[in-house]
Amino acid sequence: MKKNESIACEVTECKHHSGQENYCALDKIQVTKHSGSATTVEQTDCGSFSKKI
Repeated sequence: MKKNESIACEVTECKHHSGQENYCALDKIQVTKHSGSATTVEQTDCGSFSKKI
């Protein structure tokens, strides 16, 4: 899978992980938040995550 060097990613369980190196293979990702106003990293997530089968 082709890596996107603009998106680093360590989540190897995601189907979009490049496989060879710690990068995402998507052209872009969607970052989401868990509350109306995110103030910590724990309140955000990669909304593009999809579990690897």
